[in-house]
Amino acid sequence: MSKVILITGASRGFGKIWTEAFLKRGDKVAATVRNLESLTDLKAQYGDQLLPIQLDVNNREASFAEVNEVAAHFGRIDVLINNAGYGLFGAVEETSEIEARNQMETNFFGVLWLSQAVLPIMRVQQSGHIIQVSSFLGLVTLPVLGIYNASKFAVEGLSETLASEVKDFGIHVTLVEPNGYTTDWAGASAAQTTSIDAYNPLKQGFQEAASTPGIFGDPQATAAPILDLVDNSNPPLRVLFGKFAYTAVTQAYKERLNAFEAWKTVSEAAHGN
Repeated sequence: MSKVILITGASRGFGKIWTEAFLKRGDKVAATVRNLESLTDLKAQYGDQLLPIQLDVNNREASFAEVNEVAAHFGRIDVLINNAGYGLFGAVEETSEIEARNQMETNFFGVLWLSQAVLPIMRVQQSGHIIQVSSFLGLVTLPVLGIYNASKFAVEGLSETLASEVKDFGIHVTLVEPNGYTTDWAGASAAQTTSIDAYNPLKQGFQEAASTPGIFGDPQATAAPILDLVDNSNPPLRVLFGKFAYTAVTQAYKERLNAFEAWKTVSEAAHGN
């Protein structure tokens, strides 16, 4: 049976690759973009299977209206994939108020609004799957991506809580946590702070590390895994996408557990009698 998928940020990168993968196998897809022309090719090929929607996920009222339109159009929503987001590159000290707020508006509040909007529909259905495209940087951090890291940590906390709240309604929540991929996430889609010279050596080291061969994954390789995830009747709360993500996160968690154990006596003393 075909599924009805609502996916945000479908104009490029993961969003467009996954949209096409769903359409190819016969699913119905409502795809949100800021520019409808970015879906002209898929609309011409797949016709009524695809419902293109112009949406700024920062707009809560519009997000609710468009989710309801999708449910009315297709009769249900089986899967929501919150994919819209972008990277803000720059040291924490460099980041302006507007840059920080814009990052959180899209990467966190956009996820919150779409999740809230789809929940009444999925509760009535007594089924549904909300997939949040987080990042391995919602579990570990890298320098000069502080606000982006923070936005993904926020998505992680929100989604883990949400999963515990909606499981009795037959609704699953999954956090997809990719490492870097050869999309334009770090290029045309990214934002940059105004540089402070003192951080230039740090940024240079970051760029050199990012040029390591094989560190970035192939975005096309994520199509089959996302289909498998959508089809799974018992999906995980979290799934890492990419070899680097797996290595970085598992190593960081081992170090955290060791540090917790080393400071166990202090933790117990802080509890009191």
